[in-house]
Amino acid sequence: MNYTAAVTSGTLEIRFYWAGKGTTGNPLRGVYGPLISAISVDPDFVPPLEPVISPASGGSGIYAGAVVGIVAGGVFIILLIFGILWRRGLLGQQNTLEDDLKGVDLQTGKFSFRQLKDATNNFHKANKIGEGGFGPVYKGLLSDGTVIAVKQLSSKSKQGNREFVNEIGMISALQHPHLVKLHRCCIEGNQLLLVYEYMENNSLARALFWPEESQLKLDWPTRHKICVGIARGLAYLHEEPRLKVVHRDIKATNVLLDKNLTPKISDFGLAKLDEEDNTHISTRIAGTYGYMASEYAMWRYLTDKADVYSFGILVLEIASGRNNTSYRSKEESFYLLDWAHLLKEQGNLMDLVDPRLSSDFNKEEMMLTINVALLCCNVTSTVRPTMSSVVSMLEGRAAVQELVSDPNAATNEIEAMRKHFESSFGRKTGESQTRTASTEGPWTGSSTSAHDLYPVNPDSTYWDNRNERN
Repeated sequence: MNYTAAVTSGTLEIRFYWAGKGTTGNPLRGVYGPLISAISVDPDFVPPLEPVISPASGGSGIYAGAVVGIVAGGVFIILLIFGILWRRGLLGQQNTLEDDLKGVDLQTGKFSFRQLKDATNNFHKANKIGEGGFGPVYKGLLSDGTVIAVKQLSSKSKQGNREFVNEIGMISALQHPHLVKLHRCCIEGNQLLLVYEYMENNSLARALFWPEESQLKLDWPTRHKICVGIARGLAYLHEEPRLKVVHRDIKATNVLLDKNLTPKISDFGLAKLDEEDNTHISTRIAGTYGYMASEYAMWRYLTDKADVYSFGILVLEIASGRNNTSYRSKEESFYLLDWAHLLKEQGNLMDLVDPRLSSDFNKEEMMLTINVALLCCNVTSTVRPTMSSVVSMLEGRAAVQELVSDPNAATNEIEAMRKHFESSFGRKTGESQTRTASTEGPWTGSSTSAHDLYPVNPDSTYWDNRNERN
């Protein structure tokens, strides 16, 4: 049947009337008969907003238009979130760290993850010897009897692939008796590990600043030998290899001691190449509070003289047995260097010497060493000596250059540095003398500098004892 209707209100209502299913049994099981018994047409129908009824609401509901609005808004928000995640690279197929590092020449051999699990007894906590910004460090024993230190990238680490590759590339290309030796690495899936030679006597910081945790008694000849060894290692980095390197984080926790107390520089995650065709590198600041030269910390002017400054601070620590950044109040945040300048002016420089040494040391050699340290800490970077000159002075093969500096300039520079760090870190800069002397702020892109390969006693009970003390 044809039916003509004049639609005037824009909507035509067609009603279908249900007729049932007819017979279902004859002649065969099925559905017979009409489903629709009648059709009516209303050309002037105006449709109301039909509520959407929720069975759980007992008959109350919301209008279909509101539902459409809610759904559309929800879809928009979801799409917005997905767009943000996509732009940040957090969507799509997640590449493993192994995929990201494919094709990168790591210049070193590799261990399998299974080998390192076996060597560390599945990274058992009893073998844990440290916890750094990179992640935990474990002592391990290879099948051939070699003792190793396994540095594992933590899933929470902010250091990332760049610093991992940087450390491998730097240290694998550098071989020296006073640089820690990298055996191999491991890259499987999201597992990134560095395998170093094991250093029996942990870090220099532990021996100097945590005497209650260390069995080492560092006499002056040993301390002087450590100063010379570190200076030789830095001279090699700055002057000998084809690629000149600025370490950027020379400090006591980054100097390891082997069974013969031979010092070895570690942690090259922040190291930078010193391009010979440039007078300096302008770079993002990264390092450790209290060891950074002012021209680098405040103006990002980086040369190998920044390492010379850090070395000078470290030598003052070795001579005095005190942590440069330990202090009793915020005004004394450069306590050790400030104190050394004051004693120098008063002619009482020997008061800086570690009381644990008593009088059992060569006073002339001690004075020479402290004066070399102050020369390295000169406010003016160009006046600081090269590390090869430092080696010669420490070994007595060259005269110590006369320290010519304006005490007021040094004081003003220290005050400027103090204010700079206070504004950068607020109240987060200081730690007690028995804790690690490093602080990481938001102005550096790496967490390596805040922690180290061997920051604590290898004895795993240290962790429990430290937690109890804290």
